Amino acid sequence: MKKVNPFMTAIEDLCEEKGLDINVVIETVEAALAAAYRKDFGKPKQIIRAKLNPENGKAEMFRVYDVIEDPEEIKEHEQELTLDEAKEIDKEAEIGKEIIIPLESHEEFGRIAAQTAKQVIIQRIREAERDLLFTEFKDKEHKVVNANVSQVDGRNILVSLGKINGIIYPSDQIPGERYYVGNRLKAYVKEVSQSVKGPQIIVSRTDENLIRGLFEMEVPEIAAGTVEIKSIARESGSRTKIAVIATEEKIDPVGSCVGQRGTRVQAVLDEIGQEKIDIVLWDEDVEQFIMNALSPAKTRQITISSRDNKATVYVDKDNLSLAIGKNGQNVRLASKLTGWGIDIKLIDDFVDEKSKVEPVEGEIEAVTAEAPVEKKVKKARKSKKAATESAE
Repeated sequence: MKKVNPFMTAIEDLCEEKGLDINVVIETVEAALAAAYRKDFGKPKQIIRAKLNPENGKAEMFRVYDVIEDPEEIKEHEQELTLDEAKEIDKEAEIGKEIIIPLESHEEFGRIAAQTAKQVIIQRIREAERDLLFTEFKDKEHKVVNANVSQVDGRNILVSLGKINGIIYPSDQIPGERYYVGNRLKAYVKEVSQSVKGPQIIVSRTDENLIRGLFEMEVPEIAAGTVEIKSIARESGSRTKIAVIATEEKIDPVGSCVGQRGTRVQAVLDEIGQEKIDIVLWDEDVEQFIMNALSPAKTRQITISSRDNKATVYVDKDNLSLAIGKNGQNVRLASKLTGWGIDIKLIDDFVDEKSKVEPVEGEIEAVTAEAPVEKKVKKARKSKKAATESAE
């Protein structure tokens, strides 16, 4: 009956429990044992290798040399041998191959090896757990997740994401929103990066994609792809505009997002506080899209300048303040949503511009057109005068 080694059994159990590759762990342990042996019983520049015996769990140590043809090419005597020197050890030695020499085991090394192996395995387990967490949350990057506030650290907010914590920096916090330990909220995972201490996860409450993710959760048509969010403009804590379009006929994209009696949009609002949301219809026609984006204001006329990517929108006096919005917010968000610079003017300005006097060139043409008539009049007057003088 084959004897089971407790050391190897323990490694196998740990690997299975933590989801580690046993071959990777064994290679790591062997590298650590070789480094420990070189430190205590060898020299710094020697090449030492270790090989774990799976039957008894003991490590066999070896010294390695590279075989060099020209003695003058030898740069490190602790690592290289000439072909003649190598053949004294192994008659089958060849240039470019290695010479491996078994090393004697030391009684003291048994204790050192055991301690080293233990430290390496613990370290490897920690690294593997960090790697697993990183891989797990890397898949959640750019997605909306559930979070619980676990600590308020100055202006930074630490949130529990399950197996790991994330951080909300001040710039990613909704203005005026208060956070307290135990507070449950939804957040957008902006970035997942690996650091010395493990994965670092930055989450946000102000990112525009938080709105996108919340609507995807609440609106089945968006999740199914029959309604698409084309663009989002947000000033977190105050107001957001989103432009939507249906990819199938007979579907009302705006109505789908609002929901029956506003239930769907209200569910989104419940997650972000007092922020207002305007849902408008996206249109491939730039003029119509800009008019939709300025909702709830009603526009009368619009002119487009493709050269500088700007639009001038004319509205009634009653709609002027609504189109501009408080502190210019409505027109600012509409501009960001459409990607066009927008200038708001009164419809009277548009009428005045259309009723301007015709250009000078037109006037000159009119005078020129009348010249032949004037010549005829003058000619007729001359003829009448000549006839009168003749009669006299």
